[in-house]
Amino acid sequence: MSTPLPADRRTLIADTAIGLVAEAGLRGLTHRAVDGAAGLPAGSTSYYFRTRTALIAACYQRLAELDLADVDDGSPPGSAPPALAVMPDRDAAAAALAGLLYRWLTVGRERQLARFELSLEAARNPELQADLHRAGQGARVRAAGIAAALGSDRPEEAAELLVAWTEGLLYDRLAGALARSRPAPDLAELTAVARRMLAAALADPA
Repeated sequence: MSTPLPADRRTLIADTAIGLVAEAGLRGLTHRAVDGAAGLPAGSTSYYFRTRTALIAACYQRLAELDLADVDDGSPPGSAPPALAVMPDRDAAAAALAGLLYRWLTVGRERQLARFELSLEAARNPELQADLHRAGQGARVRAAGIAAALGSDRPEEAAELLVAWTEGLLYDRLAGALARSRPAPDLAELTAVARRMLAAALADPA
């Protein structure tokens, strides 16, 4: 029977793999490349994650952990508003959501690009679909809790809209056709966008 694997080594490997995908795309994700970039002995990554599919699944889990940690922190660089998950009103929630978007469009940019690339792999590999689904559930549960706290009668539906709009905005501004020509992210503009997203998601259905 194998010895339990230390969580810190798994985290190092997942973080390194995410960084490689951000830098070189999925073509740069190999067990050997992760070993080298992480400074680990040859064969370490394949010891913990025998297949490339298992390695990508570990990336999904780690990305979800990091994104949820950002949601719970809820602060743009240089400021410290309350966490998004405990917003007292819509204006505060819009400010926190804008801070989250700002973080992911700036200091978290590479991680989000890697997340998009890794997520697309599940569309081609049925073995990864369950792992991606599990990783994505945390964000939806958290969004539903926020929607309920803000007075939504249908928090799950509101959460689906908020997650979809957030994903669409991130993709458009990080990888869309106009991504390179857009001005730098602006917190005030993102706050206005977040306010509109929340208002629409929380509105009574027609």
